[in-house]
Amino acid sequence: MKKHNYSAGPCILPQEVFEKSAQAILNFNGMDLSILEISHRSKEFVAVMEEARALVLELLGLQDKGYQALFLHGGASLEFLMVPYNLMKENGKAAYLDTGTWASGAIKEAKHFGETVLVASSKSDNYNHIPKQYVVPTDADYFHCTSNNTIFGTQMKEFPEIGIPLVCDMSSDIFSRKLDFSKFDLIYAGAQKNMGPAGATLVVVKESILGKTGRHIPAMLDYQQHIAKESMYNTPPVFPIYASLLTLQWLKKMGGIEAIEKLNDAKAQLLYDEIDRNPLFKGTAAIEDRSKMNATFVLNNEVHTETFDKLWKAAGISGLTGHRSVGGYRASMYNALPIESVQVLVDVMKELEHKI
Repeated sequence: MKKHNYSAGPCILPQEVFEKSAQAILNFNGMDLSILEISHRSKEFVAVMEEARALVLELLGLQDKGYQALFLHGGASLEFLMVPYNLMKENGKAAYLDTGTWASGAIKEAKHFGETVLVASSKSDNYNHIPKQYVVPTDADYFHCTSNNTIFGTQMKEFPEIGIPLVCDMSSDIFSRKLDFSKFDLIYAGAQKNMGPAGATLVVVKESILGKTGRHIPAMLDYQQHIAKESMYNTPPVFPIYASLLTLQWLKKMGGIEAIEKLNDAKAQLLYDEIDRNPLFKGTAAIEDRSKMNATFVLNNEVHTETFDKLWKAAGISGLTGHRSVGGYRASMYNALPIESVQVLVDVMKELEHKI
């Protein structure tokens, strides 16, 4: 029996993606060659790349709006570097919102390129909420935020209306909810949450914001270079991109982002209702900022930890332990996690209550 996979990432993917990917490893498109060995310049893989990039823009509602979708290497962590390289002018500055570990990592890299303005931070409260009512300087080259914080279980519900480029790390909630994505000038995301296996990074960028820094950008780190080469400047991560395409096709077949958001809302409500109802548990994130992707919670009394851990493991649940930096529990409910798996966890929480 397949486990109920609550891993924060790399994470659960749709079963049909596993099956089609497995078949492609043996024989891709009837070529009698594996997807792992075909040339990235072959017409068969070029078709994969073109469809994946087009499908990203279609699902986000960004076709014909001046955006390019790129599949790159290096994860979101490399984007921490590439964003200021490509957007911060010489002797310029950028504004950042600090909402967690990954946001602080992005800030650290940006400081190498110019002045970094910290508009707000929730670090002093262990990142248990999203700062509100901050002011973004209008003379900054861009504003950077992180839409969802996997470690601390918080999620931005609103984004500021600003007159400068808006950049967002959406690694852990992209394709999970409806947003006006045209408000964002650059979105980046590691694939290993809602899109595919680790190894590919998605960047969606409005072309008009590029080429204005006045600095030399190494070719491998230059978005314009990757756009010109259609994500083929060097050998792309072929298999992760193919698996991402399969996941995007699955999402479209499911009804797109609007349909998956309804399922994600139902999963989150089911679990958070139990966290709030059950006297043995409590959530760790501010209620108004709770993430629908990563629910973080703890036992009110750690004496029950051993019993609870035995129960959820016996129920076939995997990956529920909280991040090593914060402890407790973290239930990651990405797009492909079925609501039936959430019900299993809720039932285990109720079982613990009856045992105590």
